[in-house]
Amino acid sequence: MKRFLNFFQVSQPRIDSMILVNKHSPFIQCKKGLLIVLLLFSCIGLKAQSGRVNTYNTIGWYNYFGNYRLSEKISLHAEYQWRRTPLLSDWQQSLLRIGVNYQLKPSVLFRVGYAWAETFPYGDVPINVYGKTFSEHRMFQLLQFSQPEGRFDFTHRFMLEQRWIGRFSSAALQQEDDYVYANRMRYMFRTVYRLRKDARTYPLPYVAAYDEILIGFGKNVAVNIFDQNRLGCLLGVKLNSNWTIEGGYFNQIIQFSRLVGGQSVMQYNGGMILNAWHAVDWRRKKK
Repeated sequence: MKRFLNFFQVSQPRIDSMILVNKHSPFIQCKKGLLIVLLLFSCIGLKAQSGRVNTYNTIGWYNYFGNYRLSEKISLHAEYQWRRTPLLSDWQQSLLRIGVNYQLKPSVLFRVGYAWAETFPYGDVPINVYGKTFSEHRMFQLLQFSQPEGRFDFTHRFMLEQRWIGRFSSAALQQEDDYVYANRMRYMFRTVYRLRKDARTYPLPYVAAYDEILIGFGKNVAVNIFDQNRLGCLLGVKLNSNWTIEGGYFNQIIQFSRLVGGQSVMQYNGGMILNAWHAVDWRRKKK
């Protein structure tokens, strides 16, 4: 990894001069996002384990994201994610998230909020040790940087989560009798490329790709400093100033926080994702 980063730095002037770009170019923005992801992977130091347990599932995520604007700088956020396996028939997870946004600058967004998740038993190896459905409550803080460059839109999203994860002390229990506290940080890089030059004409089609890495930290992290990685390749259309829809391929990698038979568990999930984005302006119109 160190040799790769050294080569990357030494090659920087030569590469930039070859493609004739400046420091704000789409190439540089993509490189920054990928470099952050690579650094995070190198810092967590995942060890290859030949004896680990690998499981595979087909999933479908169907999501609604709403943004309700109250003033020039303040808005409300609400989302619901209906996560299914395989694709549609059974539960994987239910996630509700609400928050308050503050627009620090046109390109910088800050959000605080709460999330509630229900995770269900699915696949060959369930996440819960007793194969039960469990709840999770979260508080979160989010900082998002957006930068348009020509037909490209780049987004860097940083997120901190304080998690209270339901736990059963006995297989005989029907509901959690304890909650374990854990911290998690997340980084997502997303790039969007508009397929039409004029961004003011609807419908506006685009292609998008993103990657998000989730890392646990703190005293209650067990065997999974690396928690998850999520990758998506999407085709979308902005229908008007209020509605955007997108869908495509989605990949999720999860490392369990517990061992099975003394071995770590890696879960590989692949399938489809559909997103609907809804923007509503609740500001009072000036007379």
